[in-house]
Amino acid sequence: MRLYHHPFSFNARRAVMTALHLASPVELVFVDLQKGEQRQPQFLKLNPNHRVPVLEDDGFVLWESHAIMQYLADKTPRQTLYPAQTRARADVNRWLFWCGQHLSPAIGILNWENVIKAMLRLGAADPAELRRGEQLVREFAGVLDAHLAGRDWICGDALSLADIAIAAPFAATVPAKLPVDDLGHLQRWFAGVQKLEAWKRTALP
Repeated sequence: MRLYHHPFSFNARRAVMTALHLASPVELVFVDLQKGEQRQPQFLKLNPNHRVPVLEDDGFVLWESHAIMQYLADKTPRQTLYPAQTRARADVNRWLFWCGQHLSPAIGILNWENVIKAMLRLGAADPAELRRGEQLVREFAGVLDAHLAGRDWICGDALSLADIAIAAPFAATVPAKLPVDDLGHLQRWFAGVQKLEAWKRTALP
């Protein structure tokens, strides 16, 4: 299997973390986003959305990070990240969808304004967008913080795909200036995720 990624991509990182944690037999293929390799014809044949990550497995091509995470888990015998029981799996799915629909887009606003625009020299951050991003991050991070009261992990008593997926964009906490410092339950949980070997191996230098 080949997993196309870039270390700056939160979406790619969650897929790579999953592969590492599961010890999946994947070859990591670096896609240089800064050089526009994701828009080259060869890559567009894999993902017409010109995004990473992409998984290639013996002729089967899969994009969308959460789908890749689920696929890798389903291919791994006796794994515990993605439960087989219907309700337990639905709970993990609920948080994966919530992450993709609500949390990640909210964090993406602040990451774009405070980090990416400076990297690409696209001008100063937009105050209106900063306010919008801060409001959304506070709202959704608050939901997560309340849920984590009295819990070590998001779903049940063990690490799951939900924890890996949701933790990935929080890597931008400092550079993107995410307003989450006062959320104690979230901070405790995130500290636990950062102790994982898969997190350490995917951390930027």
